Amino acid sequence: MARSKPTDSPAPTGKAGRAPGAGSRGRAAAPTGSTASGQGTTAAAGKPAKAPKLGKDGKPKVGRLAKLRTNARMMKQAYSLTYKNDPKLPWLMLIAFVVVAGVVELIGILLGAPLFTLVFAIPLGLLAALVVFGRRAQGSAYRQVEGQPGAAAWVLEGMRGDWRVTSGVAGTTQLDSVHRVLGRPGVILVAEGVPSRVRPLLAQEKKKLARIVGDTPIYDILVGDDEGQVPLKKLNTHVVKLPRNLSAAEVNALARRMSALGGPKMPVPGGPLPGGRQMSVSQRQVRRR
Repeated sequence: MARSKPTDSPAPTGKAGRAPGAGSRGRAAAPTGSTASGQGTTAAAGKPAKAPKLGKDGKPKVGRLAKLRTNARMMKQAYSLTYKNDPKLPWLMLIAFVVVAGVVELIGILLGAPLFTLVFAIPLGLLAALVVFGRRAQGSAYRQVEGQPGAAAWVLEGMRGDWRVTSGVAGTTQLDSVHRVLGRPGVILVAEGVPSRVRPLLAQEKKKLARIVGDTPIYDILVGDDEGQVPLKKLNTHVVKLPRNLSAAEVNALARRMSALGGPKMPVPGGPLPGGRQMSVSQRQVRRR
């Protein structure tokens, strides 16, 4: 009696037993990198992609070239805005460059080393031109915002250092406002507007703060050009020159106690807009949201 041959033949071994996708050249192989674990891989090399470097603030670091391009763009915009209100700006910058570089080069000629001092003359001349540009740009910005509601808040929020600024803690419907600043000197209340309307607001805020801050000094400043007031262009310098009465730890502790007072009560403009336009109340509220 003849035996029946099995219909299922065993799988061949060796090269012939490879899967179709493994041995055939014309077909694409399955990717080796796994994306389920959350790590990015490349299909060709299978190497995980490098994670972006994070800075101290937890955000990805920006390259040096990108920073230079951003700074150059901001400088160009600031120069254009300043030049519209100050046409003498390029001539003043040129005069500053020529004077400083010429003085340094003259010293080099008298010392018998003109080529050596030329290396220092050009950078110092450029530095002098940048100083002139910064001063004229700052003065132009102050002239644009002077007399507008929220000008004092714009100056306070631009101060360098550890200053906790809360804009519009009190105000009137005529856009008179009081701003609160917490720093090493203590608590500073800055009022802008008509003196007869903001002085009662200052007294009310000082009484409210006295119950919370205790013996911490409370300063009150009224922005204006009259006697006993601080001009807008000198507000930054006046606040910075106040005596240091608190340590950094005391400022942090006081900030936690003052958090019970809440945030701003009145919408305050955020400063000048390009082209000399003014920000309306509705635009300001949309921007803050």
